[in-house]
Amino acid sequence: MKKKHFLLPILAIAIVAVMASCQTSECVSEDSAIDLILKSYSARTYTSEPVSLDDLEVILKCGIKAPSAGNRQPWKFTVVSEFSVMQQMVGNVVDGNVLILVCGPEEGSTVDYDCGLATGNMTLAAQGLGLGARIYFGSLPTINSTMRETLQIPDEWRAVAVLRVGHIEKDVDATTVASPRNSYEDVVTFLR
Repeated sequence: MKKKHFLLPILAIAIVAVMASCQTSECVSEDSAIDLILKSYSARTYTSEPVSLDDLEVILKCGIKAPSAGNRQPWKFTVVSEFSVMQQMVGNVVDGNVLILVCGPEEGSTVDYDCGLATGNMTLAAQGLGLGARIYFGSLPTINSTMRETLQIPDEWRAVAVLRVGHIEKDVDATTVASPRNSYEDVVTFLR
């Protein structure tokens, strides 16, 4: 019994030492969330390989786990895999892709922001699974005016975003195909 009590402080000291030594960006592993965010991009070209139901379930669960103002979770997700419907929503869709329609209530001051967080979570989840993802907003007026019944958008709700998910070519260089980002210096201001 005394040996167990002796080992616990040693184990605690070892854990604290490891955590203390990993307080900089040099400790970021290849599969960390930070690395995923820094390497993410909006895919433009997709293959016709179908997205698996297991991957889709993980992606949707990540959307459900998004933070929201007051923990209201004001979202509903509609998964669309019927090719003809997807074409009406996003013109250049490829068979095998899925579209996730993110809907929120028509009323509420934080609905767009909250649904955006859920969409962002699902985007990163898809990319973490090795899939491509791209968010679309341009088709929302058409979806909200002419496709409500087809997409089963509930009364007093509206489409907020469309997330396209699909397999991408493995040899695509994300750095080359991604649009340039604004520089850190142009975006960040410190008030001291």
